[in-house]
Amino acid sequence: MSDLRDWFYSLPIFTRYWLLCTVVCSLLGRFDIINPRLLILKNDRFINNFEIWRAATSVFYYPIFPSAFHFLINCYFLYNYSLRLERGEYDGRPADYCFLLLFNWICCVIIGLIGEFHYLMDPMVLSILYVWCQLNKDALVNFLFGSQFKAIYLPWVLFAFNLIVSGGGTMELFGILVGHLYVFFKFKYPQELGGPELLNTPKILETYFPSQRGNIRRFGAAPVQRTQAQQTRNIFGGHNWGRGHVLGE
Repeated sequence: MSDLRDWFYSLPIFTRYWLLCTVVCSLLGRFDIINPRLLILKNDRFINNFEIWRAATSVFYYPIFPSAFHFLINCYFLYNYSLRLERGEYDGRPADYCFLLLFNWICCVIIGLIGEFHYLMDPMVLSILYVWCQLNKDALVNFLFGSQFKAIYLPWVLFAFNLIVSGGGTMELFGILVGHLYVFFKFKYPQELGGPELLNTPKILETYFPSQRGNIRRFGAAPVQRTQAQQTRNIFGGHNWGRGHVLGE
């Protein structure tokens, strides 16, 4: 239990509590501690009765039975790719990652209300996976039976796999759409098309989640490497000129 607790608290804050809320809500619904009908997104209850908590619980709750395998796969993708984003591209910028989650969540809720979808875990997880794949296009990822391909193809492979295996794929498409909206307005539109940045992180989020360091990279760009001059500086800011040798050696 000590190792499990240490692992849990070693996770970055948003991945940690997103995963926790997903497991807790799904187990509460599975064992009827809370009626699952109170956790899903239902248009009439959400709009007419103002049961606004459904917008959040419909992302966290997923019916474990009879979809235990699909639930575990979703938890794996949630943990793996949210962790990579939060510790990678958004490392030290929790407010920006919080805004990414909020934007994707709001888009998923809107799609859920329009399409009358009760569970939003699939599109939310796929939207985060899609963002990571777009920011790491050339990274190699593993899939079933040891197959490898570039990360940019992973969302479409998952869509095709779910389409073939279960005849679904609709929720994966919506997740890809939501992730693409974020990538387009946050990176492609301002950086490649020269438009204004439309998805600026609200100041209130920066107040609650202050940045630890500024390190945002351009869309599709590799992390900036230190120059040779930077690599040869010592801790006092001067140059490392070498050990030197005693005269006569």
